[in-house]
Amino acid sequence: MSVAIENFIKTIYKSDKHISENTKPGNIAKKLGISNAAATDMAKKLATKDLLHYEKYQALKLTEKGTKIALNVIRKHRLWEAFLFETFDMSLHEIHREAELLEHQTSCFLAEKISVYLGHPQFDPHGDPIPNEFGEITFNDTSIALANAIEGQQYRITRLMSDDKEFFDFCAINGLQHNNTLTVKKLFPKNKMIQISVDRSQTILLNIEFSKNIFVHEII
Repeated sequence: MSVAIENFIKTIYKSDKHISENTKPGNIAKKLGISNAAATDMAKKLATKDLLHYEKYQALKLTEKGTKIALNVIRKHRLWEAFLFETFDMSLHEIHREAELLEHQTSCFLAEKISVYLGHPQFDPHGDPIPNEFGEITFNDTSIALANAIEGQQYRITRLMSDDKEFFDFCAINGLQHNNTLTVKKLFPKNKMIQISVDRSQTILLNIEFSKNIFVHEII
């Protein structure tokens, strides 16, 4: 299967799971840096292969077959991220960038070897769950976007969802890392801002849109 098809299917899957994104061809085109017409043509083509459901002006939905392919690619990507992070101590953006290239050149055999070597990790360094060898995510994710957090509550960071270098640079500088704790100090709904403290010390003011990329789990 071509790199273009794998990226298209993977982008639909990831967008469908993201709180602030939709899977209409225009949005997928924007994510992939292609024209709307090219995205629509690809969607029609993949619909004939039973990889997704296409209906004019509607969001794209993967079939069971398409979902399996997406999860297989994502498994390879996240295993490479875990390997690169552990082995070379690369940044979160660097491991994502390199995994984007390696995922398409990796056989299922090699992916399983990497998984065994790492001790079958359940999550990558961003906190994203790693699908198993059957293309399944068995982890039940109950985390929420920081944008939906409650004032005064303490949370643990479970996932950082972005492809942007500046996002990860900001998070690294300010201690916003997987498994770190934070407290929501104050919400400013009118101005769409949220004030948090990280590990009970540093105080940060975040834009609500930015906080939609940070997922957390409430600490009871």
